[in-house]
Amino acid sequence: ERGLIGPREAERIWSRHVLNSGVLAEVLEAGHVIDVGSGGGLPGLVVAIARPDVHVTLVEPMERRTAWLNDQVAELGLTNVTVVRDRAEDVRRDVLLDQVTARAVSALKKLIPMTAPLVRPGGELVLMKGAGAAAEIDAAAKQIRAYKLHNVEVITLGEGILDEVTRVVRATVE
Repeated sequence: ERGLIGPREAERIWSRHVLNSGVLAEVLEAGHVIDVGSGGGLPGLVVAIARPDVHVTLVEPMERRTAWLNDQVAELGLTNVTVVRDRAEDVRRDVLLDQVTARAVSALKKLIPMTAPLVRPGGELVLMKGAGAAAEIDAAAKQIRAYKLHNVEVITLGEGILDEVTRVVRATVE
């Protein structure tokens, strides 16, 4: 009813969205993570709950979604979350972050230019992707070179735990 997830996704909110976001927490490092296109808080809110040692900045351009995110942060008493209403391309970059994540934002070749500039040298992109993750890496070869990404790989999370595994494209920013 708030437009945070698709109309057919309500039945799969736990199995497909919340749990898949939760397993992402295991590959995040302590420090500061930015979640681009946070929307309904996936994966950012879930990560913040699972990893109180990680500060999570939720970046979302839509006012109604940032209002909802702020309400949830307050209701859950999360002290490790900041909500920013902005587009990833327009986020202030005076402090580069340790890792950036995104889920269901865009194809990798468009997502890399949005996210790589937000990460400190040696930091990581940790981008949730679908079954076509390897093909997206191939299609983004030009952006991978341009943004000096290394150790680009697809990792699978939640095997043996989830009905549907989570695929993540992880890369180190030079």
